[in-house]
Amino acid sequence: MASNTTATWNKRKWRHQKAGRKRKNQDARHSTPSMDELFAGCGEPGHPPPAAK
Repeated sequence: MASNTTATWNKRKWRHQKAGRKRKNQDARHSTPSMDELFAGCGEPGHPPPAAK
Protein backbone atom coordinates (compact mmCIF):
# COMPACT_ATOMS: atom_id res chain seq x y z
CA MET A 1 0.00 0.00 0.00
CA ALA A 2 1.33 3.43 -0.90
CA SER A 3 2.07 5.89 1.86
CA ASN A 4 -0.30 8.72 2.53
CA THR A 5 2.46 11.24 1.72
CA THR A 6 3.07 9.72 -1.72
CA ALA A 7 -0.65 9.74 -2.49
CA THR A 8 -0.91 13.39 -1.43
CA TRP A 9 2.10 14.40 -3.53
CA ASN A 10 0.73 12.62 -6.57
CA LYS A 11 -2.68 14.27 -6.17
CA ARG A 12 -1.00 17.66 -5.87
CA LYS A 13 1.14 17.00 -8.96
CA TRP A 14 -1.92 16.05 -11.02
CA ARG A 15 -3.87 19.07 -9.79
CA HIS A 16 -1.07 21.37 -10.94
CA GLN A 17 -0.81 19.66 -14.33
CA LYS A 18 -4.58 19.82 -14.84
CA ALA A 19 -4.63 23.50 -13.84
CA GLY A 20 -1.95 24.30 -16.44
CA ARG A 21 -3.76 22.34 -19.14
CA LYS A 22 -7.07 24.04 -18.25
CA ARG A 23 -5.44 27.48 -18.42
CA LYS A 24 -3.81 26.75 -21.79
CA ASN A 25 -7.09 25.41 -23.20
CA GLN A 26 -8.84 28.60 -22.10
CA ASP A 27 -6.14 30.75 -23.73
CA ALA A 28 -6.32 28.77 -26.95
CA ARG A 29 -10.09 29.13 -27.07
CA HIS A 30 -9.79 32.93 -27.11
CA SER A 31 -6.59 33.32 -29.12
CA THR A 32 -8.31 32.86 -32.50
CA PRO A 33 -10.80 35.57 -33.45
CA SER A 34 -14.30 34.38 -34.35
CA MET A 35 -15.67 34.81 -37.88
CA ASP A 36 -17.77 37.76 -36.69
CA GLU A 37 -14.72 39.51 -35.20
CA LEU A 38 -12.53 38.66 -38.19
CA PHE A 39 -14.87 40.10 -40.82
CA ALA A 40 -16.54 42.84 -38.75
CA GLY A 41 -14.94 45.62 -40.82
CA CYS A 42 -16.09 44.21 -44.16
CA GLY A 43 -19.73 45.22 -43.78
CA GLU A 44 -22.84 43.25 -44.71
CA PRO A 45 -22.72 40.74 -47.59
CA GLY A 46 -23.95 42.27 -50.84
CA HIS A 47 -23.38 45.85 -49.64
CA PRO A 48 -20.31 48.04 -50.17
CA PRO A 49 -17.79 48.03 -47.29
CA PRO A 50 -17.90 50.93 -44.83
CA ALA A 51 -15.73 53.95 -45.64
CA ALA A 52 -12.23 53.90 -44.14
CA LYS A 53 -11.61 56.43 -41.40
